[in-house]
Amino acid sequence: MAGPIRIAGFSGYLGDRRSALDEAMAGEPVDVLIGDYLAEFTLAMLAARHRSDPSRGYVEYFLEQLGPHLSAIAERGTRVVVNAGGFNPSGLAEATRRLIAEAGVGLRVAHVEGDNVLGRLDELQAGGHELASMDTGEPLANWGVRPVAANAYLGGWGIAAALGAGADVVVCGRVTDASLTTGPAAWWHDWERTDFDRLAAAVVAGHVIECGPHATGGNFSGFASIPGAAAPGFPIAEISADGTTTITKHSTDGGAVTVDTVTAQLVYEIQGPRYLNPDVTAHLDTVRLRQVGPDRVELSGTTGSPPPPTTKVALFAPIGHQIVTTLYATGLDIDDKVALVREQAASLLAGADAELDVCALGTAADDPQRQWDATVQVRIMATAAEREPLQRLVSGIGELYLSSIPGFFTDTAARQAATPSTRVDYWPALVDVDVVEHVVVLDDGTRLPVAPPPRTEHVVQPGHPEPDELEPARTRRVPLGRLAHARAGDKGGNSNVGLWVTDPAAWPWLRSALSAEELRRLMPEAKGLDIVRHEFPNLRAVHFVLRGLLGTGGSSNLRVDPIGKAVGEFLRARHVDVPVELL
Repeated sequence: MAGPIRIAGFSGYLGDRRSALDEAMAGEPVDVLIGDYLAEFTLAMLAARHRSDPSRGYVEYFLEQLGPHLSAIAERGTRVVVNAGGFNPSGLAEATRRLIAEAGVGLRVAHVEGDNVLGRLDELQAGGHELASMDTGEPLANWGVRPVAANAYLGGWGIAAALGAGADVVVCGRVTDASLTTGPAAWWHDWERTDFDRLAAAVVAGHVIECGPHATGGNFSGFASIPGAAAPGFPIAEISADGTTTITKHSTDGGAVTVDTVTAQLVYEIQGPRYLNPDVTAHLDTVRLRQVGPDRVELSGTTGSPPPPTTKVALFAPIGHQIVTTLYATGLDIDDKVALVREQAASLLAGADAELDVCALGTAADDPQRQWDATVQVRIMATAAEREPLQRLVSGIGELYLSSIPGFFTDTAARQAATPSTRVDYWPALVDVDVVEHVVVLDDGTRLPVAPPPRTEHVVQPGHPEPDELEPARTRRVPLGRLAHARAGDKGGNSNVGLWVTDPAAWPWLRSALSAEELRRLMPEAKGLDIVRHEFPNLRAVHFVLRGLLGTGGSSNLRVDPIGKAVGEFLRARHVDVPVELL
């Protein structure tokens, strides 16, 4: 088709702004609307719904979003591509067809399946596929628990095939987040499967817009400069036939699209300069950004290479129970007060096979002017194989009002957890991509198999040596965030964080200052971890992977920030020595 394809996002996760599709339909016309609803933990939650009721397991409120706009979508010829199918894409596809029939419009629905390999785990292991953990190398057979969800990450060629067959709405399960963009782009421009540079450019575009307002100022460390930050809009990717992309947004929406807001998403939840997808490996260190107009950032120069011979499989299993409760400590001797609460909580779990974490959130001010300036929250979290010890703990905490720290109180207006919830563990694995049964199912029942990639290559992340020290200069000790932006995220049990500077003059200082050892100094919690460091000169960014910071994953660790979203903002608050001329 002629001209660039305009792809607009309207969801970045399960629970995102439900009005986003209304906002997208009210804005400038686009060719494809994409909705990303799935995260690593989301499938486990949807799997539980599917087990209790086989007719469920998909994102039901997608139908509420779509319904009011069916006539306009049909009139405009807009396509809709979503991964809201979750554990039951065929069920959501059928529900969407019923909705369309009730509206009396002529839209066709297809779905993509094959990602759900839960029922094939025994077959795969018997065939020599160990499904070894990407973090530990242990085979799945050693996990010792029974998975309730196992989903392989699919590429975008099934989406392209569905659109090519005339589908107006394409419902997917666990395709990669970027596949929601690469599929439509490949269909629109009639790319070949070996057009690796173009596919890589689409993967990068998809990565930028997959998290919605992340690219328009949401969760941005420079949020104070973003207009309309209370409701930043959803991004649009305009992808040309050669892969050159412009990121923009609807003109009536809040937020902003700048080189920095796009950089923030580029360094989010990556494992290094090589961004692996089932269709292509994108080389993020080749991407160049340029502000080409108000709320318009051009991405160019992206190169790609053949995809890896494997694709990721996300497995989840229940491993027991967990509970969290909170109370407050005020005034002097906070550390001693927390220590006493910890001792009392531990005694309530005596004899149980349980894990306990008690920590204070915040610091009491010196000479406080208000009671709340002198108050910190004390968070108590515990996990156990059985529910009974946890119920004993929360009941016992409620009996400490007269026998614990001075000033003991809880927020009685906030509902405290009364019963434990299920604790779910995560197992990231790899499987050969050619054993995954990637299939498109059209509205007439026709099944279109999607072949594995014609070429693959094993991928190794490039290494970057520790930086050389700069020449001595007169410095001042200031928060790192005075000069650097940051964005952090999670990849299973690993946290990633990218830090970058807007001013080119500050780049030599940033890359020299931010060594792996300096990161360990800035973040003592990571001192004993394996830290992988990368540089992105085109983005003026240093990127770190903190292996194991999040335990085995966000669904099972005991951290207050379980998926590492605030790691970057913590680092920006740390003080470093900065050359005076950069200030």
